[in-house]
Amino acid sequence: MNSLSSCPLCNFYPNFRPKPIIRRDVRPPICTGEETNLKWTNLKRNLTPEERMAISRLPKMMANRCKALMKKLICFNSQDENLHLLLAAWVKTMKPTRADWLAVLKEMKKIEHPLYIEVYEYALLEDTFEANVRDYTKLIHTFGKQNNLHRAEGTLDNMKRRGFILDLVTLTTLIDMYSKAGDLKHAKEIFDEIKLLGIDYDKRAYGSMIMAYIRADMLEEAESLIKESEAREIYTGTEVYKALLRAYSNKGDSKGAQRVFDSIQYARVVPDSRICALLVNAYCLAGQTSDARCVIENMRRAGLRPCERCVTLIIDAYEKDNSLDKALDFLIEMEKDGIAISQDILGVLQGWFDKIGVKEEMDEILKEVSMLQG
Repeated sequence: MNSLSSCPLCNFYPNFRPKPIIRRDVRPPICTGEETNLKWTNLKRNLTPEERMAISRLPKMMANRCKALMKKLICFNSQDENLHLLLAAWVKTMKPTRADWLAVLKEMKKIEHPLYIEVYEYALLEDTFEANVRDYTKLIHTFGKQNNLHRAEGTLDNMKRRGFILDLVTLTTLIDMYSKAGDLKHAKEIFDEIKLLGIDYDKRAYGSMIMAYIRADMLEEAESLIKESEAREIYTGTEVYKALLRAYSNKGDSKGAQRVFDSIQYARVVPDSRICALLVNAYCLAGQTSDARCVIENMRRAGLRPCERCVTLIIDAYEKDNSLDKALDFLIEMEKDGIAISQDILGVLQGWFDKIGVKEEMDEILKEVSMLQG
């Protein structure tokens, strides 16, 4: 029998319905979202020791919604789960902000998670991520470091398709990417595009294009671009100058090396012993031992202690010239300045003395040198 028919008023008034009795001492259940969170925090299988360790190292201050996704990603199994569905469910359930996305991506990059790029690409398409030009640039840079030009160019196309305008940072990133890939043609096209867009070059843009020329062994073009930047009072980083100096040095082009060395000083960079060693090497390879010796002398006048590399280069050059007396005089000068002669240099001398048949006589001298240094 219907419970409503037991009410006498209902028999006379069919449309009458009694009000439900509300107990004031019982509070209605509050939806806190815990029921949904339980689905995220409760993992379906037993964790491996590595997974437990990774989860235990998650930042304590990380938001729970971010921890929930990180736990799922740490234990993710591509055979049983779908990454896009997982991320879509997280977005729908947790309503993440841009800060949440960035926290997750930062932690994934920190632990070198294999799905970092896939999650990054998904985030770029999510409204909650609020993607900007710099986000796309970072991903292009990541692909460039991996020498994955295809995916980098795909990211660039997606960026253009969504209406983002390329800025100098993005274009410079592309130049650097093509430069490291050995694609001088595309690097030059991007560099020229910057000028066509009416954007002023900065030190990074110049530096990236100069490095592209250096990697392509077009040293004169690289030097010309350095002069162009200097004329505009834009000085690239020290590493760019050193790269060009090293390229000339390894070729034994002493004139080119000297020009770049002068440019380094013009750019208000104080040469250290390593930079000077590159110039010494250029003169030694060119057979200009006396000029290399002059560089050493200039270093000493400037208060720079010649490094072991410089001393070794001079000794090797004197050995090629068969100038034993000059080599010994040079070593004596180094000792007077308190510069220790390394075992490698002594080994070179021993091999040299052995060749000319005075090994026994010179062993005594070398022992004395070793004792003085010891």
